[in-house]
Amino acid sequence: MSSLVSRVATGRVVAGGPMTEMSVPGAPARLTDHALLVAVLALGLFGAVMIASASMPVAEKIYGTPFYFVIRQLIFLGLGCIAGVVTFRIPLTVWERYGPHLIIISLCFLTLVLIPGIGKEVNGAQRWIDLGVFTVQVSETVKLFVIVYLAGYLVRRGYLVQTTFGGFLRPLALICIASTLLLLEPDFGAAVVIVATSIIMILVAGVRFSQFLAIVGVLGAVASMLILSSPYRLARFMSFTEPFAPEQVYGSGYQLSQSLIAIGTGGLGGVGFGSSVQKLDYLPEPHTDFLFAVLSEELGLIGAVCLILLYSFIVWRCFRLAKSADEQGNRFAGFLALGIGVWIGLQSFINMGVNLGLLPTKGITLPLMSYGGSSAVVFIITFSLLLRIESDLRQRASLALRANQGMPAGGSS
Repeated sequence: MSSLVSRVATGRVVAGGPMTEMSVPGAPARLTDHALLVAVLALGLFGAVMIASASMPVAEKIYGTPFYFVIRQLIFLGLGCIAGVVTFRIPLTVWERYGPHLIIISLCFLTLVLIPGIGKEVNGAQRWIDLGVFTVQVSETVKLFVIVYLAGYLVRRGYLVQTTFGGFLRPLALICIASTLLLLEPDFGAAVVIVATSIIMILVAGVRFSQFLAIVGVLGAVASMLILSSPYRLARFMSFTEPFAPEQVYGSGYQLSQSLIAIGTGGLGGVGFGSSVQKLDYLPEPHTDFLFAVLSEELGLIGAVCLILLYSFIVWRCFRLAKSADEQGNRFAGFLALGIGVWIGLQSFINMGVNLGLLPTKGITLPLMSYGGSSAVVFIITFSLLLRIESDLRQRASLALRANQGMPAGGSS
């Protein structure tokens, strides 16, 4: 039996032989990646604090209480933690088995949200399903389900993806259907994140580079046509190049110009927590899509860099888990961790890029920072999946080390 080298979060151990199943029968999952857990908790609490600061003027004006949004966000975070605990106890094999079902559920939800009377329209976009007490943004759930489905597909059909054009196109067809439904809402930002994450996962799976370049070229052409064919998207695309132009500063470039003023005002150390001026009815959506601008104004470059480093650590942790899972022979966990890392990194980059004027304005949240119940719950579930992956990896490596040393699995170390 060939030995297997596995790098886990605490170091290197040598496995005694190939393993095809990550979960250990009868062994409960144990939380061990404290660094990732602390980073996620810090991100969630940091987001709640910034939402409290950014949303006070808006909440006071609309609802008569300055803490309306932050209280709801804390409730959503609590619900997310409950869902996260349940998610952590579900074996990864269950997610892999039901991946195809999840993509079908995603398509059904995306269809339902477009039906009048079921989908709720806000600011010209029909992206939510109204459940009475709260609304659900379907696209947030779809992002996770697509990654789970694609991770399983790349394990089951990895050889076909690498050797045939049909194996490469088959998952993209379903993902393009989901993206088309998202564009009908419209939610261009979510569609971009889903397609880009899927393409990167397929590239890592070993698809032919010529096929990769071809599909990227086609998708680039389609994206250009979508922008040029929609006056609304074209106006947003053009405004980010000259947001302070006289014809745009009070029109399509208004959000970006106010965001840049906020970021520029913050300087190195910021104007102080709670002291933002732009959140006082100048900057639209200060607690959602443009929370990063308020953070940069109040905490300055130092606060912005700290947030970027926090996201960078989480993304690095995802990629490290993906590498460890692949080395232990569990490709599903590896692709899942990879997809989650790409998703978090890409969505964070797009949101910050929009705030900084590096990308055209689009409605996309900052993961676990921006206000939003659906986003908060889904991201906590996502991070719970990462913790489950790390727990299984460490548990399996520990058993392999004991077997390699000739010790019984239930013995003491």
